[in-house]
Formats: sequence, structure tokens, C-alpha cells
Amino acid sequence: MEVLRRQPFLRLLFPLVVGIVCGDAFPHPFPWGCFLGGAALWLLLLYVCHHRCWPTLLGGGTGVLLASIGFQLAAWQVSVVAYDCPSGEAVYHVRIAEHPEEKERSRLCPVRVQGVWVGDSLHVGRRPPLFLLYFPKDSASARLRRGDELLVHARLSPPRNNGNPDEFDYKRYLCRQGGSGTAYVPAGRWRVVGHDSARTFRQVALDYRAEVVSLYRRLGFRDDELTVFSALTVGDQDHLSEDILETYSVSGASHVLSLSGLHIGFLYVLLVFLLRPLWAWRRWLKAPLMFGLVLALWAFAFFTGLASPVVRSVTMFSLLALASLQSEKLLTMHSLLATCFLMLLVQPLWLFEVSFQLSFLSLAAILLFQPPLYRLWQPRNRLLRYVWGLMTVSVAAQAGVAPLVLFYFGRFSTHFLLSNLFVVPMASLILYAAVLLLLLTPFPGVQSAFAGVLDRLVWWQNEGLRWVERLPYASMDDIWVDGGDVVLSYVFLALLYGCCRWFTPRRVGWMLLSLLAAVSWHAVSMVASRPEPGLAFYNVSRTPAVHCLGGGRASWLVGTDTLPDVERISRSLAPHWRRLRLADPCLVADGYADASLSVRDGILNYGGRRVCILHDDRWRGKTASVPLPVDYLYVCRGYKGTLHDLERLFAVDFVVFDASFTGFYRRRMEEECLQRGIPCHALDRDGAYFAAF
Repeated sequence: MEVLRRQPFLRLLFPLVVGIVCGDAFPHPFPWGCFLGGAALWLLLLYVCHHRCWPTLLGGGTGVLLASIGFQLAAWQVSVVAYDCPSGEAVYHVRIAEHPEEKERSRLCPVRVQGVWVGDSLHVGRRPPLFLLYFPKDSASARLRRGDELLVHARLSPPRNNGNPDEFDYKRYLCRQGGSGTAYVPAGRWRVVGHDSARTFRQVALDYRAEVVSLYRRLGFRDDELTVFSALTVGDQDHLSEDILETYSVSGASHVLSLSGLHIGFLYVLLVFLLRPLWAWRRWLKAPLMFGLVLALWAFAFFTGLASPVVRSVTMFSLLALASLQSEKLLTMHSLLATCFLMLLVQPLWLFEVSFQLSFLSLAAILLFQPPLYRLWQPRNRLLRYVWGLMTVSVAAQAGVAPLVLFYFGRFSTHFLLSNLFVVPMASLILYAAVLLLLLTPFPGVQSAFAGVLDRLVWWQNEGLRWVERLPYASMDDIWVDGGDVVLSYVFLALLYGCCRWFTPRRVGWMLLSLLAAVSWHAVSMVASRPEPGLAFYNVSRTPAVHCLGGGRASWLVGTDTLPDVERISRSLAPHWRRLRLADPCLVADGYADASLSVRDGILNYGGRRVCILHDDRWRGKTASVPLPVDYLYVCRGYKGTLHDLERLFAVDFVVFDASFTGFYRRRMEEECLQRGIPCHALDRDGAYFAAF
């Protein structure tokens, strides 16, 4: 209660967040006329409560109103991207909205659907929806550019998940990003009909960012130094290698590569340091200088392509800069909460962005925990004070974001303190030097020489983090925490702060009780998530495999004639395997046999169950005197026969169609299963399938 009295915006923020969460979960907004009329009547009721001095009704009514506003705004933003896709293929007129992006086996083009052709007429909607179209990687699609207008003959589909357990919720993510669906456009089913050279403000910003990266390349930056420098300064992360991403992740420095609050904070501190003497000299200069500071931050955001994390961070620091006009402190908890409240009113779905959550929680933790940590030791040496201050900031920020980092990424970097002591000063130095590098553009000779020094700084940063990565026990991987763990962890941190700020035996008791609850919840979840022995079939494209679970940490992945592509499977299944606490699965190909399982000629025997992995026509035309009982027939791409071709060989109880087995052959076999009364399961349509023993 003491915190609520001291931080009134916390009382406003909580019901707004609850409303946003409900609106995202149930995206059915009220008609705007009814909502605005109801809000007006509710405001009238609050006015009456205020004049009659009914504080309880006033507080509760305000909370209900804010929760309703959050619900309406979030539900409307989610529902507005919904698009009624035709059931079959149709001809669409689309315009490429962003530069095409190369994927492993296709070329991705974000497009705006301008209309759909019905007969000889083009039906145009009120708001062009955003779709992600995938084209084959060929010479024709390589010529596609932003602004091209196409006629495509395809089947648009709303966003959907693969149905694998604990997988990333791509459907909800795409909806929150404004995407209405996806489609694959085969070769020969599209053609360019025009080009729109008009650019949005964000597209102009992205073009300028590309020019800055081209300047870096002309100045001699190459390989990892180029990609890391581009990520640090303009937020271009498209070409970061897997090795450098792993290095920064293991060492606990990934936040440096994500251009957001840390980098905007560096610039904010630099500008305040340069401008503070001016307003200290003339007090009336503070307001115009702060507005100039805000313009400088937005200019930086423009050259980063107006990426969402940068826009959020610049918005936050802009509001904080304006709030500092009323206080000498540049950042307070009150101004941080007010900034969060205003940002969520404008963009409620930012609440679900990982960078938004990490930015605000790290700043809040620094404001709450860093001062008492810093007061534990007061070194007299200036260098020691700087190092101690940096250490306390790192510890406080890490404590604030650790539960979320474990929840989203399943990794804890044990040497984060060492990494931050090195990388934060280096990143700030590189960022400040990059500003100077751009200012030297009128002097190409000096700029080129300075670029060589800067390239060496980036190399030292990368090598320093590689050294940290090679240290023993650099990270704890494959950690699983659920939503309950995260909530209870933050309840414990809040009560811990209360004990440090207002120490009483009762508060200590509540804090210890919350710690016990968090530990108990995690222990119960570990027991509940213990894997059951069985067989699992996953919806992973172009990777047919059967996962044999043994009930403990051991498991086996059985492929076709070759070893399964475990890297591709683990991209989708890593969170699920982390929850089950499985060790790396043993890869098994045809011809393998041990005490646990055996695979021969595509017949898998495990746990008293028999699986026939069918991926070619090796069994066609063959017969047996007695059909072999098969518990599961796993049909993969490459088989072109029918169930009738197998009835003299196998007595099938259940059929599983792999995600790669689609089209005419699957439809024919599904009809056969229906006629014969054999249950079947299509992985690409119905999601993963688990058969417990």
C-alpha cells in the first residue's frame, strides 16, 4: 500500500495492463459507438463520486474504466488485421511493401493486398491487409523489388501454428505485428504488372539505413566487424552470423546487439552531459535544449530505420526528457511508470514485445535496487567508484530481467558481470566513435583512417567476448521456467524490495513465504513435466522422424534411411525438450539395433510397439503369408502407393501422415482410411501426435 500511495501511476497502469491482456486473449471489441457512450456514462458516474467524496467508488470506477479502455484498444488492434481469406485459390493484386528477404529455400516478400479479382472486377477493401508471400528462389523472384505490383494466383491462409508442444506462438506473434496471413506462390503463378515508386516515411528511413551500412562497407569494415558494427549503430541485424550470435548470447552480451534502450541511453547520457553546462549557466535554456535533445534522439531513430524497439526506446527517453523539466533527476520511478502508461495507451500491443518488457523491467530494477546496492560500499578511489557503480547497475538490471530471460531463452550467462564490465564501456565508446565517424564525412581521408581504428575496436570487443565464451561454465543452458515461475519470481523481488526499504518482521515473513512458494511451484512443475514413455511424431517440414521417449532423460530420433536433421527439429522442439529435461536425443538410422529399439527396412520396434516408416515404394508388389501387425504406419513423402498395396503385408491399426506427405496421394490414402475404418492423423493439419505406452 505504501508503494501505491507513493506511485499513483502504478494504480493506473495495473488495470490498463489487465485490460490489454484480456483484449489480446479475447479479440472481440465492442462497437465503438456503444463503447464511447458507455465510457461517457462511466465518466459521469466518476464525476458524481468525486463530488460526493466516495473515494472507494472513485478508485474502483477508474480502474474499471482503464481496464475497459485497455481491452477495447487491444481487442480492436488484434481484430482489425483479420482477413476473410477465400476458401480456394484466387487472383490477387498485391504490392510489395518491404525489401524481399532470402530464406533457406524461398524468398519472402511482405505485401499489401490491394484487392482480389472476382470475374472481371477487382474487389478492393478499405484497408490493405499485410500478407507474407513466399516465392521460389529463382532468377525471376530475384528481380523483385519493393514497390513492385504483382498479380498472384495463390491461396491465402490466416496465420497458424504447427501444433507442436511448447512451440513459439507464431500465429499470435504475426497478428500482433499486423500480419493477416501467409501464402506460397509457385513459379509461373505470378507476374509483375507495375511499380509504385512512392515510399512511406519508414521506407525512406530504411533506405537511409542501407546507405549508412554501404558507407561502412566502403570504409573497409568486413565480416563480423561489419555486421556487429551495423547492429550496434543502426540496428541492422540481418547478416549476423550464427557464431557471433552464439558468442554474445553465451557471454551475456546479447543486449548489446539489439539496438534499444541501452544504446538510446548512451546517447541520452552523452547529450545531457554536453548540454547540462548550458542550462546550468542559463536556467531558461533547459526547455529548448531538452526539446533539441528529443529531436536528436528521433533523428538517430530515423537513421536506424525506425525499428520498433528503437522507436519504443526513443519514445520512452523523450518522455523522460520532458518529465525532467519538472525535476532535476533525469529518471525517476514516477516518470518511468508514467511513460509506460502513456506508451501503452498509444500502442497497447507493445506490452507483449520482449524488448519492451526487458527495457522497462531493467530500468525499474536499476532504479529500485541499484541505490541500496551501491551504498553497501563507498570506495574513495574514483576508478573504483566507477567500476563499483557499473557492477551494481549490472547486478540490478540482471536481477530485474533474469526471470524473463530464462522464460524466453532458457539460458543464464554466469559471467554476465565480467562481460558487462567489458562490453558496456566498449559499446558506448564504439557508439560515440560512430557518431564522430559520420561527422567526418566531409573529410574522407580522415574518415577512412578513423574507420580503421574503429574497426579494430569492434574486433577487440568480439575477441574479448569470445574469450569470455571459452571460460568454464560460461552459461547454464536448457533451463525451463513457466509463467507461474516468472510471476512468483517478481512477487519475491517486489517483497524483497519492500523489506529493504521498509524493514519489518512481517514483511520478512511474507518475503520468505513468497520464496518458498516459488521454489515449491518450480519443484511441482518439474515433477509434472516428467516425460512419459511413448512415441512422438512432430510437424516439422522436410524432416520425417519418430521420437522415442524412454520416460527419463534419454530418447532416440529415428529417421528414414539417413540420420534425421536434428538441428531443424530442435529449432521447433527445443522449448518442449527443455521442459521435459531431455538430453540430446540419440540419432538413429535404418539398420540400428540395441537393447532398447531396433530399426530394419523401415520397421521400428520400440516399447512393444511397431512402426512402419514408409517413404518409398520398397514394399510395392510384395506379399506375406501372414500380414505383419503394425501399430503405426508413418507415411512420408516419396510413397506413391495406396493402402490396398500394403494390405497383404501389414495389418495397420493407425496411420500418421508426415507434414511432407501432402496433395493427391494423401487425399487418396485418407479416403481409404475412412472406408476401412482406420483412424489417421495428418501432422500438418492436426499438429504433433503423441502415443503413450
